[in-house]
Amino acid sequence: MIDERMRNLMMAALDGEIAKRDRRELDAAIEASDDLEGEWDRLQRLKEVTGTMRLESPPDRIWQDYWSSVYSRMERGVAWIFLTVGAVVLVSWSVWQAVDEIFQSSDAPWFLKVGTVSLIVGTVILLVSVIREKVFVNRRNPYKDVHQ
Repeated sequence: MIDERMRNLMMAALDGEIAKRDRRELDAAIEASDDLEGEWDRLQRLKEVTGTMRLESPPDRIWQDYWSSVYSRMERGVAWIFLTVGAVVLVSWSVWQAVDEIFQSSDAPWFLKVGTVSLIVGTVILLVSVIREKVFVNRRNPYKDVHQ
């Protein structure tokens, strides 16, 4: 069994970030343990293989498809933002005018005024609750970066 200290020393040695004193300790431990020597050899081969690997560039067609897809998503996203902002402004103004009319009118019954205030307060509380929950869940969702 290889202890955590030796594993950390091997990682530091592979990365070239090991102190001389620690390197001597690692070399002595490798000499004394066949398991450690085998693990060290395996890690050195792995570093050598991964150090020579290179990523292939995708064909130009893939890049063209990618950028057209990004452009389409961005274009639609901007359109949805403008649509949503416009709808929110118009609905908010309409609600404001209706509430103003109800409270300006002296012949409006009291239950209509109380109901209007209750509706507005309930909507605001519900909206804040939903936004808070979405933010809370999104921050703590361990699967948010998992895609199928």
